[in-house]
Amino acid sequence: MSHDDLSQHPQHPQHPQHAQRPQHPAFPHDFSAGAYGHVPPPDDLGDVDHRFVFDFRSYDDLEDGQRWSTWLSVEPLCRGPEPLPDWVVTSQGAVDTELGVLKTGKEADVHLVERADPLDPAVGVVMAAKRYRSPEHRSFHRAASYTEGRSMKRSRDERAVKRKSTFGRQVAAGEWAVSEWGALVRLWNLGLPVPYPVQIDGTEILMEWITVVDEDGAVQTAPRLAQTRPSPELLAAYFEQLTDALATMVQNGVVHGDLSAYNILAAGERLVIIDLPQIVDLVGNLNAMGFLQRDCANICGWFRSRGLDVDEQELFAELMAHAF
Repeated sequence: MSHDDLSQHPQHPQHPQHAQRPQHPAFPHDFSAGAYGHVPPPDDLGDVDHRFVFDFRSYDDLEDGQRWSTWLSVEPLCRGPEPLPDWVVTSQGAVDTELGVLKTGKEADVHLVERADPLDPAVGVVMAAKRYRSPEHRSFHRAASYTEGRSMKRSRDERAVKRKSTFGRQVAAGEWAVSEWGALVRLWNLGLPVPYPVQIDGTEILMEWITVVDEDGAVQTAPRLAQTRPSPELLAAYFEQLTDALATMVQNGVVHGDLSAYNILAAGERLVIIDLPQIVDLVGNLNAMGFLQRDCANICGWFRSRGLDVDEQELFAELMAHAF
């Protein structure tokens, strides 16, 4: 291509079409090339589209025992079922603050965590954080009988768990958390009385903190059923609630597997079932019927000790009628 031909190329600066191109506007005389560039005075924002204006607010550094909310850092399937309760905090500026240990156990500890936005005091909630223990602690009691019939996504993980290697114990801890998370979501969607599952992050499950108000007006953790002395009328109502809950569970093919008065909370006139990592499939687990019979025996034994005339065989037969 000759020099004359090159000048006729559309990209050449001497091409005729460049003559019609508008020139860039000149920079304002008070333009600054500093760290903040040119910032117009507040009075000059009148013509700015309101969609491009936002209120910037800075947050202080976090203190010991605090972390930024993990709500947005987990995958959507690791968040609670919708519709979300009004009390769930989803603010990106929220901070999680450790309030102390609520309960310790062989496989997991339960802590209280406050999630609140420091710049919006009205937005805040206290939740229960169940954290499964690290691999160096003992694994779940009689784990094999509960996990029969379950499958893992990766065969490598399943082999590691069976070998009880360090990696296998890590996988097992995560599996128990996932199992309880799945049970909480499933039972909540069925309308059963369980804490609302807020989110799962690794081996930590954040869930609704079940509370009662004491005589002084202070909010306290709801007591376990075993710690209560209900009136005869309330005792009968409690048993009816449990019977309905167990019937719904077996209708949907699941058994609690470790139900007793120690993992049921009495929140006033209603009961809330907790501790669900060992939930078993009624059909897929050969031990399911034995677990269900034991659940019935544990529950009926406690109610009889409080004066209610109930029989575990009758309860088991009634549940079987709902199951098949």
